[in-house]
Amino acid sequence: MRERLVLYAGQRAVVMLNRYPYSSGHLMVAPRAHAASPELLDREERNTVADLIAASVANLREAYKPSGINVGANLGRAAGASFADHMHWHLVPRWEGDTNFMTVLVSTRVLSQPLAETYALLEPLFKAIDPAAV
Repeated sequence: MRERLVLYAGQRAVVMLNRYPYSSGHLMVAPRAHAASPELLDREERNTVADLIAASVANLREAYKPSGINVGANLGRAAGASFADHMHWHLVPRWEGDTNFMTVLVSTRVLSQPLAETYALLEPLFKAIDPAAV
């Protein structure tokens, strides 16, 4: 799973690193079901995604000590979704005075950590959720 950047692969949802992160630790939580919007998931899928978002926030806080975390989903092409029938939530750690504005101003991303190091830091925290899941 390391080569695909998957930190957690459960029956109903997955957690993975963003291959093109806005900051170190940028995660995505996605249901396995292909649905364009949360109301199209069944209750158990919604609960699983919500639990993984909460666990991801806790893991990012433990690993990175960010000042804040952006959590959000793009629903539909007009909102920036890449795929019409699949959604995922982004979790982006933020720090006071970070350079996250660079993407907006000059189409440049500034990362202080390679993805392999990010994966190595976060993988043990996600294994603790369910060691059999990955």
